[in-house]
Amino acid sequence: MNDESRPRPVFDPGIPVADRAALAAAPQRLVAAHLPAPAPPALTLATVVGRTLWIPAFAFFYGVLPGGWLRVFFLASLDQDDLVGGALRWGRLPVLAMMLTPALQVVLLLLGQTEAAVLLAAVSFTGWVAGALRHLREPAASRAAREHHGRYLLPADFDRPATRLLVRAQRAVDAVLCSQSHRAGLLDDVGDTVVLPRQEWAIASTLAEHTRLRRERHAQRTERLSPRVRALLEPQDRALALSARSVTVRIEALETYARRAADADDAYHEARVLAALPEQNARYRDLLAATAGDELAGADVRGMAEDARRTERALREQVADALGAAPRSSPSPTTAERRPRATGPGGMRRDRGGRVRVRMRVSSPPAR
Repeated sequence: MNDESRPRPVFDPGIPVADRAALAAAPQRLVAAHLPAPAPPALTLATVVGRTLWIPAFAFFYGVLPGGWLRVFFLASLDQDDLVGGALRWGRLPVLAMMLTPALQVVLLLLGQTEAAVLLAAVSFTGWVAGALRHLREPAASRAAREHHGRYLLPADFDRPATRLLVRAQRAVDAVLCSQSHRAGLLDDVGDTVVLPRQEWAIASTLAEHTRLRRERHAQRTERLSPRVRALLEPQDRALALSARSVTVRIEALETYARRAADADDAYHEARVLAALPEQNARYRDLLAATAGDELAGADVRGMAEDARRTERALREQVADALGAAPRSSPSPTTAERRPRATGPGGMRRDRGGRVRVRMRVSSPPAR
């Protein structure tokens, strides 16, 4: 049986809150209702002798001697990461008492106040004895488990049919108490907090009684009984079946309430979404405005790209024209000397391609 199909312990709402919290925090100390109640702790002679010797030594070590300092040095020698946590395990007040009391005693002795130092030691010793006796009492969870035995029910108190019904009831109760509408106060939160645990306890008590009756009937081994005796047991079986149907109807009512709570959660969620729509619409409008700005900026960028493409085409055309107008490679000097040149007036001449060239000669000034 997994955890989802295993019911949690059920407590009588009439148990004091502090005891109920102690029981819930220590489930290992709980004893099933169909078992005998736990016995109170027995105080043996060995326990009395051990406490008589240990408590005074403990109080003298920490209340009179510098036991607190020795404890801190010991924890420091263990090279623990949580030195402060280990030192404060007993609480702040005991730690301050065990650290400051020896220091004050030394100061008083140095000042010559012997009587005050002795009085301080006696008070500290008494306080540590009282603290030790207080912690030697029966744990609160054990005491509550013993005093309230039978007012809490464990999974062992239910057979399989009862377990299935109890799990259904607990799921319905949890669905209501954990719903958003309940936390928001839309349901009867006070009534739910008070009434639903009572309903859970009433259902669990009835199912535990059903389990006890079925176990008793199984122990009777009806197959070994005569028909006349079995006929006498039939009214009991009908009463048990009628009670089981009644509990089932109550659990179905809880499940219906849980579904109503789920519907209320959906409506509450829808209301929250509707309430947030104006603010969301403003944010979406800002987003659309930013998107329009992005579109304008994109148009500007596309226009600049088109201008760049036109500039590139113009530059390419200019380069092509310049290359077409440039002269070709001139022939070698030897070839040019053997080939006649057509020279026109003004120093112009035509090359092989028919293009006209102007040759300008710069004469050096005459020598003086």
